[in-house]
Amino acid sequence: MVEPVIRKAQRDEIHIFLDWAREQGWNPGLHDGECHYAIDPDGWYIAEIGGEVAGTVAVSNYDSDYSHGGFFIIREDMRSRGIGWNLSSTAIRHAGSRNLGIDGVYEMQDKYSSRMGFRFAYRNIRWRGIAKGKSQPGLCSVEDVPFDTLLAYDSLHFPAGRKKFLEKWIRMPESWSSACYDGGVLRGYGIIRRCYEGFKIGPLFADSPVIAERILDDLTSKEEVLGQPFFFDTPEPNRDAVRMALDREMGEVFGTARMYSREIPPLPISGIYGVTSFEMG
Repeated sequence: MVEPVIRKAQRDEIHIFLDWAREQGWNPGLHDGECHYAIDPDGWYIAEIGGEVAGTVAVSNYDSDYSHGGFFIIREDMRSRGIGWNLSSTAIRHAGSRNLGIDGVYEMQDKYSSRMGFRFAYRNIRWRGIAKGKSQPGLCSVEDVPFDTLLAYDSLHFPAGRKKFLEKWIRMPESWSSACYDGGVLRGYGIIRRCYEGFKIGPLFADSPVIAERILDDLTSKEEVLGQPFFFDTPEPNRDAVRMALDREMGEVFGTARMYSREIPPLPISGIYGVTSFEMG
């Protein structure tokens, strides 16, 4: 059996990761690649057999304590050749001593736990619906919020500060944002972006269900979005987020298991209504 060759991906190969994710039905954003790549350009790996791309994985070291992995895909006709083990081992080595978070497909949850030692935290649910929101007065764009304020609020809802990522994410082409920023205090924000199919919300963080609903309705009222399919990825333990999806007649279409290689971070799940990205947290 030919051993796979694991190498770092070049910037102009990032489209492979996005294309394969789309073929898996994960529906990434059209411009996600550049934002993800900015976090950790050294964390993108390709497995090759006989010069052909056989698998991918990306691991982003956000800081000295936290890393998040995604785009773990093995080409269907090249499975059961040890490629997955080689790629996952490379990913874990890249993360080093950091706590490595993943959003794995449900079918792989037991394998990630028994073979790699990952701990299950909770399920994330992907919902699909049609955008029918109404514009909400009193909200603004995240561009109107001081970046340091936005970063501090974002860091409350994510296991690490993600300055490089956020700088690109909030300025992504074909994306729109809404923020509840009043009297110099940020109480919530959300972003919606164009994907291969429709649009996707992520993140959506808020201090209360009322604020979260206002942001959700504002995002789905944008001229380009209204009447189009949109997706909303919610942590299952946040019952208000689940209710918001059900109230808008959204249907469950996919899901992941949020898992960590070390301790489960004490995040305020009640304030996390929409996951930023299954691929990078």
